[in-house]
Amino acid sequence: MTRTVQCVKLGIEAEGLEKAPYPGEMGLKIFNEVSKQAWQMWIERQTMLMNENRLSPIDPKAKQFLKDEMDKFLFTGEEGAAIDGYVAPK
Repeated sequence: MTRTVQCVKLGIEAEGLEKAPYPGEMGLKIFNEVSKQAWQMWIERQTMLMNENRLSPIDPKAKQFLKDEMDKFLFTGEEGAAIDGYVAPK
């Protein structure tokens, strides 16, 4: 049976994640409040942020930046940092 959550990002009840995708309290919050679909949306945005800003996943400043952006994207409804050169598809 598929686990469902009331997704804070999408505002709908949807399929939940199978396990916490992030360590600690933030991971538990994501597991309980974010759907699989919304998490995939974040992964795509994170990839764009990393590529366009040339971020290293081992740099502590980059890790903190991405954590802050993840929090904004998933929980506050804010768009977050602009991605230079990105044009949304029509």
